[in-house]
Amino acid sequence: MAHPRNLVLTLERGLAVMGLAIPTDTQAKLLAYLDLLQTWNRVSNLTAVREREAMVTRHLLDSLAITPYVCGLRVLDFGTGAGLPGLPLAMALPDVGFVLLDSNKKKIRFLRHVVATLGLANVEVVESRLEQYQPTRNFDTLTSRAFADLSAMLRCCQHLLIADARLLAMKGKAPREEIASLPAAYKLQQVVSLDVPGLDAARHLLIITPNEAR
Repeated sequence: MAHPRNLVLTLERGLAVMGLAIPTDTQAKLLAYLDLLQTWNRVSNLTAVREREAMVTRHLLDSLAITPYVCGLRVLDFGTGAGLPGLPLAMALPDVGFVLLDSNKKKIRFLRHVVATLGLANVEVVESRLEQYQPTRNFDTLTSRAFADLSAMLRCCQHLLIADARLLAMKGKAPREEIASLPAAYKLQQVVSLDVPGLDAARHLLIITPNEAR
């Protein structure tokens, strides 16, 4: 399916500014995901962003901005909602296995439809509450842009954030109070200011790891 030229150019230029080399066929797949999101959004209210060019910036480019910080071959995106940032990352990193976790049945149905429609062999969709999720294998990286409070996030995912794993927590403004109250069992490795092309808002990435003495 051909996509409007303005969407193609917005994505191409954004990726170029961020220094991300993503093949043309993958870019088409990213835009096909937005087609599905917009279609389902008419009845399922999966995202408050309605206009597709805004979706390119606020969903695709925003998610892909953390690509360089994903480590290892197994990633959990929890509280994934409509698949963000997990689905764009999974398309950009086809050799990495992704688990998309959410407890909302409506969103899970959508995610499974996307995975089947786009043939995303490296993505598994799991319906579960985060604190109840017991995977058979550990993860190298955990991602989320859905949780509001850092301490609450860590309480829910502490059984998954072990050994050499890292948590990539996406935020708007750098949450100074949340950082100051970071539980002693964890270490803030870095706060990265993300420059998302076309997005006139602050975006930060918090990289958190468990302390060795935990």
